Amino acid sequence: MSEARIVFPVQLPAHRDLSRRELAAVLRTNLLAGYSERAFEDEVVSRRLFGHRQLIFNRPAAIRHVLVDNPDNYRRSPATIRLIYPITGIGLFLAEGDDWREQRRTVAPAFAPRTIPMLAAHVAAAADALVSELRHSGSIELDFFELTQLLAIDIAGRSMFSLEMHEFGPRMRELLRGYGEHLGWPSMLDMMLPAAIPTPRDFGRWRFRRRWLRLIRAIIDARRAQPAGLAPRDLLDLLAVDHETGVPVAPARLADQVATMIAAGHATTGVALFWALFIVASLPAVQERIAAETAPLDLSPEGAAAALPSLVYTRAVISETLRLYPPAFSIVRIARRDDVADGTSVPAGTLVQIAPWLLHRHRRLWNEPDAFDPGRFMPGAPAPDRFAYLPFGAGPRVCIGAQFALTEAVLVLARLVQAFAIARAGDEPVLPVASITIQPDHAPSFLLSPRAGSRVSA
Repeated sequence: MSEARIVFPVQLPAHRDLSRRELAAVLRTNLLAGYSERAFEDEVVSRRLFGHRQLIFNRPAAIRHVLVDNPDNYRRSPATIRLIYPITGIGLFLAEGDDWREQRRTVAPAFAPRTIPMLAAHVAAAADALVSELRHSGSIELDFFELTQLLAIDIAGRSMFSLEMHEFGPRMRELLRGYGEHLGWPSMLDMMLPAAIPTPRDFGRWRFRRRWLRLIRAIIDARRAQPAGLAPRDLLDLLAVDHETGVPVAPARLADQVATMIAAGHATTGVALFWALFIVASLPAVQERIAAETAPLDLSPEGAAAALPSLVYTRAVISETLRLYPPAFSIVRIARRDDVADGTSVPAGTLVQIAPWLLHRHRRLWNEPDAFDPGRFMPGAPAPDRFAYLPFGAGPRVCIGAQFALTEAVLVLARLVQAFAIARAGDEPVLPVASITIQPDHAPSFLLSPRAGSRVSA
């Protein structure tokens, strides 16, 4: 096996299905450890989960049925609502029915293809500021996990608010980190009780939400205190008004939408960037190929959008990173009514799980599924089945910010590798751990050295 196809260490699946007590223990440590070997081999896994029947779908046709053909029959689970509501409220992520359709219509213009050049400029400005800061430090050792999360917050601040996040970023990072470490793990009661009945952790989640919304509103107020521009300059300009009616979006709704976008950018793009940097630090050949691709390119705020089509290999590295380490590792729904998904009976009340973590490493869907191979996503390679690769979901509720997230990850990875040689500071394995997103089990250190002859922005 060549260096570029190295197998990265992961949490090994159990050889058998876990007992109820063992599953309860897994909820407190690492949700990935709750899958047995057969979840990576069978097309459909049926099991009991805390009194509920659960179906895990690894068959693309069944997944298409749930997410595309009959999505209205499948609602979010109480545990998902408990974990996500304190951060997003009833924003786009949790809204249902007509409310969701109205929100989607209002938010969609902010993520239309025409906004990518504006977003690319904001991403490049944040990446340039980071490169400049790191370059003045010479050869340094740092924590990439914290760095990528703070960078994702900074990019969200620049693109959404045209604000540098020096004042708000650390507070936001601490709030979200504390939530993920203490309240973002589902307990057995979270999974068993209806969403309307609070569990002990819900009281802490409500306290978090009050603090979180105060911070979001402070950011919105700081942005609105700036002089108004003549044209939309960031996402807040686009999110704040219904583009069909011209009516301003209600303050509470706007706060939920802003919170959703910031949290999604921080939680998903930040961890995706960490895993991409972890991979390129572990694979010198991959890193040098990215460096060669980026060397002639102008990745400054003025040139970033034009450079994007030339970052073919860098984008393939990001796509393969998202396959191995999908930030949103699980989609859980509950069937409202009896259904049949590609020949599998789904009684009303069944928990249906579609887990990118399983799909992306499934033995029947991928060749060498645990190996890193960006060639899978290079031009000319056979495209994976649309419903075997779901880093951003699929169907009507596909992630509306997918192109923004890809643009951000590709440009930041390209800019950092263009500027620095990146290496691991040690060789201790780094294992993925899942709560809301897939994160490293510890924050490893990395070494950065300025790359000879690299571009320096003006």
